[in-house]
Amino acid sequence: MGFKGSERYVATDELQIAVNAAITLQRPLLIKGEPGTGKTMLAEEVAAATGNRLLRWHIKSTTKAQQGLYEYDAVSRLRDSQLGDERVHDIGNYIKKGMLWQAFDSEERVVLLIDEIDKADIEFPNDLLVELDQMEFSVYETGERVVAKHRPIIIITSNNEKELPDAFLRRCFFHYIQFPDRQTMQQIVDVHYPNLQNELVKEALDIFFQVRNVNGLKKKPSTSELIDWLKLLMADSISLEVLQNTDPGKAIPPLHGALLKNEQDVHMLERLAFMSRRRPS
Repeated sequence: MGFKGSERYVATDELQIAVNAAITLQRPLLIKGEPGTGKTMLAEEVAAATGNRLLRWHIKSTTKAQQGLYEYDAVSRLRDSQLGDERVHDIGNYIKKGMLWQAFDSEERVVLLIDEIDKADIEFPNDLLVELDQMEFSVYETGERVVAKHRPIIIITSNNEKELPDAFLRRCFFHYIQFPDRQTMQQIVDVHYPNLQNELVKEALDIFFQVRNVNGLKKKPSTSELIDWLKLLMADSISLEVLQNTDPGKAIPPLHGALLKNEQDVHMLERLAFMSRRRPS
């Protein structure tokens, strides 16, 4: 059965096609898109839809490709040898399996999420070319050859913070998650808050897209931030009338800290609202 989204995840037709194509081709699915568009959550939904366990490898700026395979703790082995510990005779006691090894070693197919690959060094993707292509690697310290028992479904996310190498891109199926249009966003909101008053949602979406359309924002609010904002509006029982309020002293949306994440953007909206009030009607 192909991936079709779920009750809690709205997947466009293009995204469904991309997921199923990557699974068919047995290639990693590289997902790009604005932060907050559901890239990480996609891996969770694919795992749930396919009935596979999800393994997460969250990448940081200091993450090395080798850590995805295994790490050898030579320091602990040296210490144990000085203490006369019998464990030192088996080097395997000091080798920690990384997420790729765990995925390769699983008795059942798993979904492996390599999250935010663009945070790592530029050589990071190149250092995984053979492993992702051939689904095998060797353990230098033991001479062991690790071969995937079942080819995992690999989902790789990127926020486009840096360009990825061409050799790496050739081995992936690529999809860019476009920012949801008004209709799709309405569906996403309905999934999270099915009983929310329609007029309130309509007004909130109007404000949200107006904010996103302001030129010059350093950070446009994302889907996840809209969901957070709606949650706060409900928690504080903000009424439709408050959202529609045009009081000059309340030109910025209520609880705007969920949507705007730096002072420059707040000041920009305040200036635009002030200029709008000064224009003759």
